[in-house]
Parts: sequence; structure tokens; C-alpha cells
Amino acid sequence: MNHPPAATDQPTRIGLVAATAAGRRHARTLADAWPHARVVTADTVADALRAAWAGYDAVVAFLATGAVVRVLAPLLGDKRTDPAVVVVDEAARHAIALLGGHAGGANDLAGQVGALLDAAPVVTTATDAAGLPGLDTLGWPVEGAVAAVSRAILDGEPVTLVADATWPLPALPDNVRPAGPPAPAGAPGASGVSASEGRPAPDGPPGDGGGYRLLVTDRVVPLDDRTAVLRPPSLVVGVGASRGVPADEVRGLLARVLAEAGLSPASLRHLASADIKADEAGIRATADALGVPLVTHPAAALAAVDVPHPSEVVRAAVGTPSVAEAAALLGGGAELLVPKTATAMATVAVARHAPRGRLAIVGLGPGAPDLRTVRAVTELRRAAVVVGLDQYVDQVRDLLRPGTRVLASGLGAEEERARAAVAEATAGHAVALVGSGDAGVYAMASPALEYADERIDVLGVPGVTAALAAGALLGAPLGHDHAYLSLSDLHTPWEVIARRVAAAAEGDFVALLYNPRSRARDWQLGAALEVFAAHRPPDTPVGVVRNASRAGERVHLATLATLDAALVDMYSVVVVGSSQTRIVAGRMVTPRGYRWRP
Repeated sequence: MNHPPAATDQPTRIGLVAATAAGRRHARTLADAWPHARVVTADTVADALRAAWAGYDAVVAFLATGAVVRVLAPLLGDKRTDPAVVVVDEAARHAIALLGGHAGGANDLAGQVGALLDAAPVVTTATDAAGLPGLDTLGWPVEGAVAAVSRAILDGEPVTLVADATWPLPALPDNVRPAGPPAPAGAPGASGVSASEGRPAPDGPPGDGGGYRLLVTDRVVPLDDRTAVLRPPSLVVGVGASRGVPADEVRGLLARVLAEAGLSPASLRHLASADIKADEAGIRATADALGVPLVTHPAAALAAVDVPHPSEVVRAAVGTPSVAEAAALLGGGAELLVPKTATAMATVAVARHAPRGRLAIVGLGPGAPDLRTVRAVTELRRAAVVVGLDQYVDQVRDLLRPGTRVLASGLGAEEERARAAVAEATAGHAVALVGSGDAGVYAMASPALEYADERIDVLGVPGVTAALAAGALLGAPLGHDHAYLSLSDLHTPWEVIARRVAAAAEGDFVALLYNPRSRARDWQLGAALEVFAAHRPPDTPVGVVRNASRAGERVHLATLATLDAALVDMYSVVVVGSSQTRIVAGRMVTPRGYRWRP
């Protein structure tokens, strides 16, 4: 399969405008920290502000809010395309997201400015203030009465959620209620929906006789002043073409086919074709114009797809009896909505793909909130379902949006949690499975991914591990090669663990010992230390960190000869130095091995 190159996030170009010496000093602080930021100057401050508005993706103005409003008001166009604007006061006490909070990214930018200048970010968009997801922040196109429906959600008014399928939406408050059972076939509001599919009809009348509605559908529906429509990425368009096909012909055919089928182009997931068409300019230009990727497949993969209209002529030309239909359907769980339709040089077909659940496997870090990553917080607030060990979930309950469903359980239920998280994602939900440290290090990523299949999208969110937190507290013990080892023999035979400990000892690795000692396993740590002592001097430093970055944090330095194992428990990480590790000014240091030259 030939996917498009991975998109690289181009840094937002930020124009900095200041009028006073203090403002220019603050602006220079941002410019020094951000290579993509530039101080904009002109004959007047107003002209500089207009130039920044016209030439940059975002503006940070070190000016009075009123002055910024007066200069920019005549320039306002569309919030989806206007630059973000953040205003910072003279003393850099506040960074105010003035324009483009959601669509332009001003809310996030205010936070970034605040972090650099030690200013308090001021975000006034209503959904953010109430801890609710903005309809325009989900990454999907949204149409219709967005402001009115958002206001109704905020005010607690009843809003009916009508979706074609279960899509991975974030948590919504209790006043947003799914529609009831679908109307029987042939009844009002059941147009275009099979009752056996269990789908309400988005184009039907509101279930509460004229209340607010939030629709999630790829179909063109009538809009009113109480209806907003989220466009899920459900449609894949397969494209076949003769060499040299004009882009206008592909675009025109696609637009006509979608319109005749009553489908919204805003729900396009991607265009798909055969690998042989990966460089076809007309197809690529169409994908670029629509703002979607072009995904191409080998002829053999397309040939394996059962299609209603195979062609031996096409097989002879490209090695598969179908390009458009097969490319539209490939991936499983797809329904062909529009069979292949052709013009002189182009052919398209449209398929609807089933929703893909979303599983974010989130590392929460060692415990301290300020060691939790921004991405972890974002994913927790993006989730509708959060699964985790009860004590870890309790650490982040204040971050969860209203309406989030929590599935918490106690120690020993790791496999059940993994299964539950995957099952919820497979059902189409947005799920966050949380663990301490990094979820991929002796944590929940492995058991979850053993059960996850191709029906769900998985996102790993790395976290600061207990080992990294312990290393930072001890000094620099991880400056050279090191090995992670778990001493728990609950799932791994001790004979296997002992061989790994011996290999690390013989290889002179710094060793990080997880799960070192518990009330039921009180001898394994001593056995491991004896192995290390056979290969290293008795004065080799050993560090023990308990509850790194949490309440009751304790750091203890000893040696292989003096360590008291009774100080160690399951809340501890033990760091055994290599033969080169030293204690320098009370800190544990493993030399990197550099030899600096003057």
C-alpha cells in the first residue's frame, strides 16, 4: 500500500508586534525561543499590526486590547481562515486569546505564550471555560447552526444526537441525548435508512418536536437554525483514469456523483487508486484540491476485492479487474454506495466505511501533574471512555470532561482492563487506557495491543517513566548503556529473570530494577544484587527512589555492599550502577565516555 508521505507539522508563522520597550523585550523573548516567530515593524504600530495580520498565521500583540480591536476590526473575515490573535499586557501578566480561539489555535497559543513569559493564559471561549468539547475542535468539518447548538449544550438545553453510526466522539454532557430507536421503514424520517441497521435518520424531523439537534452523518441534510452537522470521515472514493486525465474532469465527475447520491464531500476520508496511478497528476491535484490524502494499493490487493462490475479490459491494462470499485471498498467493513461511474477518461466509485474506534494508550508519568505531558491531557479530554487502575484514574478525574464514562478497577485486573478498553474502542468509542509512567514500559500497552485488531485506530501517548524520574533525582546514572529489568516472577519464571540479570551484570550495564520487592516476594532483590556483586566492585553505587515525584518521595544512595533491601518495596525503583558509575558531590553519575578536546 502506498500511503501519502507522513504530514510534517509546519510551524505556525507568528508575527510579533510591540509598541513599548517592555513589549519589545517580551517579543524578543518569544522570537528567541521560536524560530518561526518574527518581530514585525513598520512606520506605525497600526501598520505593523496590519502587516502581521496579512502575512502570518498568528499574531501576538504586546498592546492594549482595545487598540488591537480597533485596528483589526475592519479586517475580520472568517474565523476559519483569519489568523489567531493573542494580546499580552505591558507587564506580561496575561496572555489573552482574542481571536481564533478554536479554529485559529489562539487558545493553545495563549498557553504557549504564557509558559514562556510566565503569564496567565486567558481563554474565554465558552466551551473551554465550561470544560466541554467545542464542535469545531474535533477535527471534523462542522456545518449549520454551530453557535446555536453549542450554546444550547452549554446552557443545558436538550440536544438530540442523531448519528449514522457509533463514531468516536468525545464525552458529551447529559443534556446531549442520543435519538431513540429508528423509525420503522417507510415511516416519516426513515428515508434512506434501513431499520435493520439501527440507524436514526439524520434527515428526519427532530425527535423532540423542534428542539436542537446535533447530526453526525455523511449525507446532505436540510439545515435549520437549530441543527448542526458533524461530517465524519466515512467516504472513500476509488478513482481510475486514463493516463493524462485532466484534473477538472476528475473533480467534475466526483462532484456530480456525490451530489446525485446526496453525499457530502466534507466526509471524504481519502481518494484511493492503484499504485500505477500514484503519480497521475489529475488525480493528485483532485486530492489536493479536496484537502484529502491519495492512498494507492498494489494491483494484487485490488484484484482480491470482490466487486460488482469487474472488467477484463481493466485487468489486461493494470493487472486487476477493478480499480475504482476495488479501491473504494478495500479495507473491510465498507458498503458500495455508488458503483463505478465513468466519463471519457475518469472513473469513480464511492464506498462508505464503518467507523473506526479510537484507543489512546496514555502514559500519565510518574505521578506529579507537572510531569504529565500536554498530549496526555489532550487525549484524556478527547476520550468518551477512560479505563485504568483506580488509583491512576483518581489522579486525573479533574481533567475529564463532563459525561466521561470511567471504567476503573483494582490491582490484578490488568487483562480485564485491556480487554475492556479494546472492546469499547471496537464498539466505536473514543477510549483512553491510562497507566503510570510510560504505558509501553511494564504497563498497559502490551496487553491491550495483543487484543486490538485492524478495526480500531491506536494512538500511543508516551509518558515520563519511573526510571527517568528516579534517574533525575539520583543525578545522571543513565548516562551510558542501561537495561530495564523486572524482578517480578508472577508472569515470568525466575530462571528466565536470573539469566537476564546475569547478562546485564556481565555486560556491565547500568540496571534499572522494576518491581524489586514486595511482601510476598522478599528474596529476589537480594538474589539479583548478589549476581551484580559478582561482576562489580562492592563500592558500586546503588540508588533507591521510592514514590518518585509523588507524596512520600524518598531518595537513598548506597552501594552493592551496604544496601539494605528492607528499604525497598513495590513503590521503588532500584538503580544499580555499572563499573564506571561514581558518586560525585552526592549524586550518582555514569560517565558518558566523551573525551573533550580544547
